[in-house]
Amino acid sequence: MKAIIPVAGAGIRLRPLTYTQPKPLIPVGGKSILAFIIDELVAVGVDDFVFIIGYLGDKIKNFVEDHYPNLKIEFVIQEERLGLGHAIWTARDAIKGADEILIALGDTIFELDLKEMMEMDTSCLGVQTVDDPRNFGVVEIGDNGLVTKVVEKPAIPKSNLAMVGLYKIKEVEELIEAIDFNISNDIRTVNEFQLTDGLMRMINNGVKFSTIKLNKWFDCGKKDILLETNKILLQSDKFKQTHPEFINSIIIPPVSIGNDCKIENSIVGPHVTIGDAVVINASIIKNSIIGDYSQIEEAVLKKSIIGNDAAIRGLSQSLNIGDNTEIDFSR
Repeated sequence: MKAIIPVAGAGIRLRPLTYTQPKPLIPVGGKSILAFIIDELVAVGVDDFVFIIGYLGDKIKNFVEDHYPNLKIEFVIQEERLGLGHAIWTARDAIKGADEILIALGDTIFELDLKEMMEMDTSCLGVQTVDDPRNFGVVEIGDNGLVTKVVEKPAIPKSNLAMVGLYKIKEVEELIEAIDFNISNDIRTVNEFQLTDGLMRMINNGVKFSTIKLNKWFDCGKKDILLETNKILLQSDKFKQTHPEFINSIIIPPVSIGNDCKIENSIVGPHVTIGDAVVINASIIKNSIIGDYSQIEEAVLKKSIIGNDAAIRGLSQSLNIGDNTEIDFSR
């Protein structure tokens, strides 16, 4: 099994955080989004990965190589962001000849019986029911339980079953041929070459797809969703962390605190993820994410996301601060 993880997007909805930090590397629940995805796949025996990179791709590459030196890894550059189908097509040489592949979007954390999905006899789509399916690829299922149709962002959905960024493909050559046909004939949806359209061509050509429902999934594309995801992951049974005593400070769990942090005269938690080498003094922080090497002094923060190397002094606000930022409200 070869895993394909597209991580070439620019993360526009999370700016300014993503001006200098790829969205998949934003920390939630104690580790980066991308680490959650890779760890889930490694846990079921996947050790062969292809990462499709683009925007800030060097940071993705450095992270993966530093944290997962024992995996078989290949990086493919998507020069133009022309859709998920185009991203997979860009990696066609890397996946050609694979018995089967697992595609997992690099900004979506999922919970399911992944082993069950991998052992299915047919290709399989990870799905979940949603309130408004118009922003998703929508799946229609026949009486035999197999997929009859997939449609990308339909104006009038005939189903509320959405694809949520996890795909197992057994017919790899057929997938490449289907996407290649769409690109050669300039078949686009919402002005992009969609993976959904490639899957639909495969279905029309007789390829069978089943579905598996995810227990939970988190599309970490917006500030509020990212903070809610952080909260849920910190509360989960899988999260366990101990931390040292800090000077004259109270830590209200669940909280994830990185290495080499200095916290004094502060109250931190609940639902806070703190990166490495962070300095916090005389502050109150709850329901927030703080990036590596940031410094926070005399501040009250809630529902905030602070990027790496940021400095904040003297404020009580809700913030969405990008990397290398300094804000001083003390004057």
